[in-house]
Amino acid sequence: MNLPTFENAHVLVIGDAMLDRYWHGDADRVSAEAPIPVVNVTEVEDRPGGAANVALNVAALGARATLIAAVGDDEPGRVLTSKLATAGIHASLIVDDGVTTTTKLRVVSQKQQLVRADFENNGPVDPGKVLAAVEAAVAEAAPSIDLVILSDYDKGVLDEPGPLIEFCRAQGLPVLVDPKFKAFSAYAGASIIKPNASELANAAGDWRSEADMVASCHQLIEAHGLVGMLVTRGSQGMTLVQGNQEEVHLPAHALDVFDVTGAGDTVIATLGACLASGQSLLEGVRHANTAAGIVVGHSGTSSISGPELRLAIAAEVGVDRGVMSRDQLVIAVEEAKSCGERVVFTNGCFDILHAGHVDYLTEARQLGDRLIVAVNDDGSVHRLKGEGRPINALDRRATILAGLAAVDWVVAFEEDTPENLLHALHPDLLVKGGDYGVDQVVGAEIVTAAGGEVRVLKLVEGASTSALVEKIRRL
Repeated sequence: MNLPTFENAHVLVIGDAMLDRYWHGDADRVSAEAPIPVVNVTEVEDRPGGAANVALNVAALGARATLIAAVGDDEPGRVLTSKLATAGIHASLIVDDGVTTTTKLRVVSQKQQLVRADFENNGPVDPGKVLAAVEAAVAEAAPSIDLVILSDYDKGVLDEPGPLIEFCRAQGLPVLVDPKFKAFSAYAGASIIKPNASELANAAGDWRSEADMVASCHQLIEAHGLVGMLVTRGSQGMTLVQGNQEEVHLPAHALDVFDVTGAGDTVIATLGACLASGQSLLEGVRHANTAAGIVVGHSGTSSISGPELRLAIAAEVGVDRGVMSRDQLVIAVEEAKSCGERVVFTNGCFDILHAGHVDYLTEARQLGDRLIVAVNDDGSVHRLKGEGRPINALDRRATILAGLAAVDWVVAFEEDTPENLLHALHPDLLVKGGDYGVDQVVGAEIVTAAGGEVRVLKLVEGASTSALVEKIRRL
């Protein structure tokens, strides 16, 4: 799997924002008034919740987030506004006299919730005001907005989502919906709806089998003009259903579940950011599934960062050592650099591995924390070395190189030079062996332009693949 950088993506989030407030403290005695624990509150923590948490997740991944929501003229509303500004989220908040900023207060001791108290007094927010705010945001940001997320918590902002969906689709903007307990006809024309199992059952009725569930999704997709549905199913993972295509089931990640608060927000935000970055729907769903596995291991409403998601994906594809595809290696290098590791790159045909190669690669590895060996594929070796070469096919050469203690990653390239790889990987150090100057190394200008360094190492005298091949031919 390849994860985008997100930096060029812009997601507009519309929905019900709220404030998640946590009171933390020790509970070491029981109340004399009732058989309940007494918590000595020592810390108060405020986090954006609901649609605000969706926007926060988008921003944490590295994408640009704009939020349209409603708050009350009250202390929680002011705290939420400040939190969003601190997170770099452009928020167009409708202050409505008839709205109290929804606040969910959780009393927590030893990382366990003891009680939750909700403060809310919400009626429908004027849909005209919401649509006007959306039109203004799209006009202001055009054409940078790539995608719209509707985060519906049944708190009033999305009581009438139809006109919003119609407007966004008219602007060519895909619309993702995280629904609540209302008829899915309200979201007709959206691109993707992401219900959980309970929300789907509310809209389509109970099902007896997985096939029944998938059939219900197909019926809803056809009835409401959707592209697809992503059903989040807790410990059973996720199911993606699209039009006439076969469904895709993704198992839940085998992580300890600590707190599921906000997991749905993370799923829709990750999916939206991936699609806004140009990834396919299936790629976005896979990344959203990985993100969900991370966030349920956190305490309370939380978001995940781009580097954290990259690390999880890197663990999935197994990027510690070995032969890599180009996309896998991009993830591995980004993760290594995020951990402060120095990445060294070298390349060659390595047709017959000899002592000179081993000494050279050992010396190269000592110059950094990770060594990439890029290998010419068979067609490239034939063009460079002539008839009868390579002696060993690419898979054999790559396997032998990957078995050396000095080598971390091996990647093949089909071009005659590794310049395209260097553009994609941006290594800290490019190393070549030979008797020429640094300015003669192919790709040197690419590495130095990105802030890297180039070095030429001396090769062991008398050790040459071409000389060995010629000697063998004379026998």
